[in-house]
Amino acid sequence: MYGHRYADLPRVFSKDPMAHSVDSCPARLSRCALACLALATTAAAGVATAQVSVVTITGQPLPAIGGFGDLPESKSPLATTTIGVERLAEIGARSLGDLTRLDASVADAYNSEGYWTALTVRGFVLDPRSNYRRDGLPISAETWLPLANKERLEVLKGTSGMQAGTSAPGGLANLVVKRPMRERRDASLEWREEGSVAAAADLAQRFGGQGEIGVRVNLGAERLRPATRNTDGRSHVLAIAGDLRATPDTLIEAEFERSHRSQPSVPGFSLLGGRIPGAQEIDPRINLNNQPWSLPVVFDGSTGSLRLTQRLPASLGEGDWLFVAHGALQRLRTDDRVAFPFGCFDAGSGTYYPDRYCPDGSFDLYDYRSEGERRTVAAFEARAQGSATLAGRKHHLVLGALASRSRDRFNRQAFNFAGTGSIRGDLVTPAAPDLTGESTQRDEESFEAFLRDRIELAPQWQLWAGLRATRLQRESVRTDGSEPTAYTQSFVTPWLALSHALTASTTLYASAGQGVESAVVPNRARYSNAGQPLPALKSRQLEAGVKHDTTAFDWRLTAFDIARPLPVDRCDAAGTLCASEVGPRQRHRGAEAAAGWTTPGWSLQASAIWLRARIDGGGEPTNVPERSARLQGRVDVGPVALLAFGSYEGPRHITPAEDLELPGWTRWDLAARWRATVAEVPLSVRVGVDNVGDKRAWRESPYQFGHSYLFPLAPRTWRASVAGSF
Repeated sequence: MYGHRYADLPRVFSKDPMAHSVDSCPARLSRCALACLALATTAAAGVATAQVSVVTITGQPLPAIGGFGDLPESKSPLATTTIGVERLAEIGARSLGDLTRLDASVADAYNSEGYWTALTVRGFVLDPRSNYRRDGLPISAETWLPLANKERLEVLKGTSGMQAGTSAPGGLANLVVKRPMRERRDASLEWREEGSVAAAADLAQRFGGQGEIGVRVNLGAERLRPATRNTDGRSHVLAIAGDLRATPDTLIEAEFERSHRSQPSVPGFSLLGGRIPGAQEIDPRINLNNQPWSLPVVFDGSTGSLRLTQRLPASLGEGDWLFVAHGALQRLRTDDRVAFPFGCFDAGSGTYYPDRYCPDGSFDLYDYRSEGERRTVAAFEARAQGSATLAGRKHHLVLGALASRSRDRFNRQAFNFAGTGSIRGDLVTPAAPDLTGESTQRDEESFEAFLRDRIELAPQWQLWAGLRATRLQRESVRTDGSEPTAYTQSFVTPWLALSHALTASTTLYASAGQGVESAVVPNRARYSNAGQPLPALKSRQLEAGVKHDTTAFDWRLTAFDIARPLPVDRCDAAGTLCASEVGPRQRHRGAEAAAGWTTPGWSLQASAIWLRARIDGGGEPTNVPERSARLQGRVDVGPVALLAFGSYEGPRHITPAEDLELPGWTRWDLAARWRATVAEVPLSVRVGVDNVGDKRAWRESPYQFGHSYLFPLAPRTWRASVAGSF
């Protein structure tokens, strides 16, 4: 959130790149990284730095995903959120989904225990195949994304055509990997009700005469035993990051991560006939995936990257110009298995409920199995960045290209009727594991060329521009070789912003930009345009805001208007012949506010969003609350910090027919942190209780796969942890 001043966030910038210390630099590609490199090597040559003038920027840095380099976030025309490791520790974060507790603009989107994280930003669901990044490069989020080796989480809000070739219009989520910075020996142990236990270690060391080589190792293991029954599992992660400061102008970084998680997933509850079940009538600890034959979802992932940062000769431009080459490879394997509730046939009345459960709480239960799923994402980006004077104006330029390829391979799957289940979780059905269904193999290649420019028009005025040209090629085919599709599409997505510094601490801005989604008509006989690509689905966003940032107080006000075209099927009266086409717009207009007040003895942060989401021609999207708010406070009492976290989400529609509305809810979490040195070992002891009032409510209502689901708030849960540096 805004307003915090934790040790993992501030950066020190200098007028002379030789003036940086190793420990002050952020662990990512930047001028600061090369400055760290330069200090280590020039110190060996006896270069004096006593006369260097250092400028300290205390504001929150602009996330790397923003694309404009090392600038304070308060000076940029972008709406962003950065959550560092300290904030994640305060709330006992276990997954990317915990972002929803800290930013009112970020909400759940079918977030199920034991499954991958799904988020919405500004009311739009992020696409797990195009809206997630790792150190700025695209990844698949259809897996477990461990946090043990992540330095921070970043969210860029709004259409992201300047940063991504294709993406849903809500924004981008970026995970920043921990890199070698200094010597450290950290270890932690955490306990969570009903018996989950997690251990982690963070080890770093520099080698060589001047620390030219750095290594950082992160280890994590957890026994999973959540409050929800029948969800015991386990996970572990091993991550190694290293860097080599080869010369004063050359930095080479490499890292590798290997993770495993095995845990049964938790399906949602649903409507009971025509009514919303009261949250008090449902035990939130019940797992409807509790059959004797239920198997865990297993996620295995390996991800590695290599990055070169080279400072270019000064003769090529003004100041420092950098060349960055960054490549990454992600390999995933998943066994997706669940006893899945879907619809209901009420034998008594002869009524079929295709999108909800029966009035008596029964439902049709299916045996779903898709084993041996393999996903591979490879990406390579090359860019040059620096400054130059053109037509009498100072330009801060980034020019580059990104090539990426994803390959998804599946086997035949099971999705077979197994019998009747109940919301009480007391009915047993036989397994139905036969692989009777086909899956879809997918291939995608894209090439993106981009230009970003920050132009100094006057001392208080800056013009920001971005342009991204994308060529996309996609292919798909069923596992039996049927229904092949292939298409190529090209498009350009522009972005433009203007900012004005009212004072040294207050900035006004306005921006306009585009994003793109790409879709193809199913290659099936009932479609008259089967297998044809739809025109590029271009979303657009208008945004205006004001930012204020001082040492003790900061605030943000942002207004936005996002419009997104929707693909629809137009069918004849019998439903036997259809055509898929671009239909009405989904339009989200709203305002965001965030503020933070920090003093040596206490701090307070708050955020809120008002959102009006509509579909042209009438209608509102499902699972989008009109109002949300988050509040976090801290009071220091000697060595003890007392913390409170509040979350509010307003009512939302459950079905496309808008006949039912889910009530809003408010939840409070409490925590305490004690820091002390025991036997010369710095310790941090944390105790927390989530949902302190044991609030019963429906947390979200995703309309998924043409079915309404309801997910309850987790019951009151205690947690405790101890961390030490050795």
